[in-house]
Amino acid sequence: MITSLHSPHVERVKALLGSKGKKVRKAEGIFISDGYQAMKSALRPGYSEAPQIEKIYATTRGIEKLQSEFLSTELSQWEIVAVSDEVMAAMSDAQTSQGVLAVCRVSQFSFQKLRARTLEGGITRIAYFWQMQDPGNAGTVIRSADAFGCDAVLFSPDSVDIYSPKTIRATVGSLWNLPVVEDVELDEITKLAVASDIPLLVFDGGGESSLLELESERFISLFGNEARGVPDLTAIDLQPDIRYISIPMLGKTESLNVASAATVALFHLAKGRLGAS
Repeated sequence: MITSLHSPHVERVKALLGSKGKKVRKAEGIFISDGYQAMKSALRPGYSEAPQIEKIYATTRGIEKLQSEFLSTELSQWEIVAVSDEVMAAMSDAQTSQGVLAVCRVSQFSFQKLRARTLEGGITRIAYFWQMQDPGNAGTVIRSADAFGCDAVLFSPDSVDIYSPKTIRATVGSLWNLPVVEDVELDEITKLAVASDIPLLVFDGGGESSLLELESERFISLFGNEARGVPDLTAIDLQPDIRYISIPMLGKTESLNVASAATVALFHLAKGRLGAS
């Protein structure tokens, strides 16, 4: 068991979580997943290119929880390093550690793979987020997309780091359930919509069509920046089937938080399949 707060293991984890953590994560393709719920999904991922566990750190209590949930044959696939409660507290950036933490390698699912599968008809429901800035919002929309049957979630350049600790925690394990791809340019999305003949649903407060009137089994849904809204699509070279959609509201508020809007929209788009399940 590791008991020293000066262990290289502690320094390694803290480097991935500290002020320069994003730079280290990007350079090495490694991130930290902290918490039991995320660990459950990481140990049983929902698709083959999901982020892969490289090493698990766990307290005595954390190991007992893992052993109660997973067979020994499952756990034997990974290196589990026992650490003291003090060491886990030093490693974790959560207010209260759940006693389990993993070093993981980022997903190998690329936009090129997504494009190929979309053109083959294997991916038909995509949520795209343009310049999202808040890590909590990013984690929430990944979780909502998972809950309501999206095939993939995409983020544009200049969006939040989806492998930041706050985003990982906010996904509550959904990062391992469906492909999530960063740095996808807007023109790649519009070209994909044209090539696959999938409508591009742009959610905007001034949209001419109401969400209540919308029915679509195949879609690329586009949600904008928290402050600036959706991007200007009038100058794009290719013109896909673009539909501007608004969410009707009864109260006096002018708009919804982007994570709330995405959750409402994706739920509505899934209602036909939810009723059939």
